[in-house]
Amino acid sequence: VSFLQERLRHVLGLLMLLHSTDSFYVPGVAPINFHRNDPVEIKAVKLTSSRTQLPYEYYSLPFCQPSKITYKAENLGEVLRGDRIVNTPFQVSMNVEKKCEVLCNLPNKPVTLTVEQSKLIAERIREDYYVHLIADNLPVATRLEFYSNREEEEKKKEKDVQFEHGYRLGFMDGNKFYLHNHLSFILYYHREDVEESQEHTYRVVRFEVIPQSIKLEDLKADEKSMCTLPEATGSAPQEIDPTKENQLLFTYSVHWEESDIKWASRWDTYLTMSDVQIHWFSIINSVVVVFFLSGILSMIIIRTLRKDIANYNKEDDIEDTMEESGWKLVHGDVFRPPQYPMILSSLLGSGIQLFCMILIVIFVAMLGMLSPSSRGALMTTACFLFMFMGVFGGFFAGRLYRTLKGHRWKKGAFCTATLYPGVVFGICFVLNCFIWGKHSSGAVPFPTMVALLCMWFGISLPLVYLGYYFGFRKQPYDNPVRTNQIPRQIPEQRWYMNKFVGILMAGILPFGAMFIELFFIFSAIWENQFYYLFGFLFLVFIILVVSCSQISIVMVYFQLCAEDYRWWWRTFLVSGGSAFYVLIYAVFYFVNKLDIVEFIPSLLYFGYTALMVLSFWLLTGTIGFYAAYMFVRKIYAAVKID
Repeated sequence: VSFLQERLRHVLGLLMLLHSTDSFYVPGVAPINFHRNDPVEIKAVKLTSSRTQLPYEYYSLPFCQPSKITYKAENLGEVLRGDRIVNTPFQVSMNVEKKCEVLCNLPNKPVTLTVEQSKLIAERIREDYYVHLIADNLPVATRLEFYSNREEEEKKKEKDVQFEHGYRLGFMDGNKFYLHNHLSFILYYHREDVEESQEHTYRVVRFEVIPQSIKLEDLKADEKSMCTLPEATGSAPQEIDPTKENQLLFTYSVHWEESDIKWASRWDTYLTMSDVQIHWFSIINSVVVVFFLSGILSMIIIRTLRKDIANYNKEDDIEDTMEESGWKLVHGDVFRPPQYPMILSSLLGSGIQLFCMILIVIFVAMLGMLSPSSRGALMTTACFLFMFMGVFGGFFAGRLYRTLKGHRWKKGAFCTATLYPGVVFGICFVLNCFIWGKHSSGAVPFPTMVALLCMWFGISLPLVYLGYYFGFRKQPYDNPVRTNQIPRQIPEQRWYMNKFVGILMAGILPFGAMFIELFFIFSAIWENQFYYLFGFLFLVFIILVVSCSQISIVMVYFQLCAEDYRWWWRTFLVSGGSAFYVLIYAVFYFVNKLDIVEFIPSLLYFGYTALMVLSFWLLTGTIGFYAAYMFVRKIYAAVKID
């Protein structure tokens, strides 16, 4: 029955998800209605490459420029992603066809690229750069058609269409570089229903491009900036020779088609995941893992504990015959405060902060409020939420610090507010210096950095202090047994009770429950894909929380049975064991999936991966720690201790 309930919940989750991507749009992202001949502005976002991981702004290459360049004001998320949205000289009007038009002003004078510019373009083509444009906030896509089935009869019928974000800057053939200098824009519009007397209004619902490389001699341009395209078979591509000056024309054509796609579902082509099956498989796989764990847990723990507690609580007459053994032995030491209580409580405070932020972000995204159409919204929301969740982080850290007999609450609050964010800021700053050196648009500008520091010290720090103050003043956690004056001797431990073995054993199950989702998140971050399956992510997150708690309880039980009472730090480290597997997976992904060869891109990859692994360790460690702490308090409250 419970499995059926689980499946029903998943189906409901999926329905919610489908519904949200289909029809739910945030206020402020309203559709724009165009009349015939209205200008549809085409803007450039950036150039990206999954080989270098360094975005550049559009005019870092010698493309044709409009008379006045204006940049769009951007939110925090867009700046951090390296988007620099700028206007372009393409003249596109609603439902007006253009056969072929020359882009830069003088039709008979081709653009001359200097040797430097030619070199730069050739290098960007070699590095596999893509150009990203937007029309009415829709990103441009290149249609890729390929045959899914290998059988000859099927081949004629069945074509699979997938879309690639942006279009390739150019291509290489042998050692020669060719630039895509002609763009055929295909825009799809949806005709809105209006009353008979009114003029039709149109909405842009898809934006595709077919990039072509056409030699200067084959493009015949006249005085009016018009040009004629050669026949497809006879034309030669436009070569860029990096050793000398090159002459070429930048041209474009516009074609409009009517479409049945409604405006609300215009993002679906970009978000069609061909692998929903895989997600279901991964969820069911994870649920099985969790049930398996729960089964073991309830069998071992509940049966054994009942037996233990019953034995421990029997009348005194048996006590002489039964020597005390197992976890009851360490009751006088189990709540002895660990070393470095301030650092432990600070890390757990940051873990709580992360937990609240991730939970809220995934939940809000699942409701469709952070869809990809509002660029950078996810990053912005995450940053602000992390700042504001400082209250909860501070409160939990303060209360735990008080429980661990800490006295210097001001220093503890400062430690909580600066330890983890300081490490993150430090790593990001160092990586940013390298990105600055490459003149990439992915570098966070100095004013943004100052703004982030102001947010950290102006919002997050005071909130952490506030939370810490109240947490520290609150009654500390109630420990059910008193701590002895003299610590007891810890017996020699078996090899499998080693910390590192514990990390390896404890990390496998939570990681197994979520690694398929991890693949999609990695592709979204490193290969410019869209990630939007937040319904699945929410389920995976819940499964992760449950499996971390369970594994942590099992580990702490075994440890106490072995009469080792130093469980505070150990539980925190061991529960974060899945972060170690995430690190190994990141290395595997780097070697197998990414085509990164240079030093700086590799540095960026491993720098950001280190941040992800650290955050993940804090998150899972915190979940495991609180589960284990509750468990330990429960079992010691159940035995009678003289």
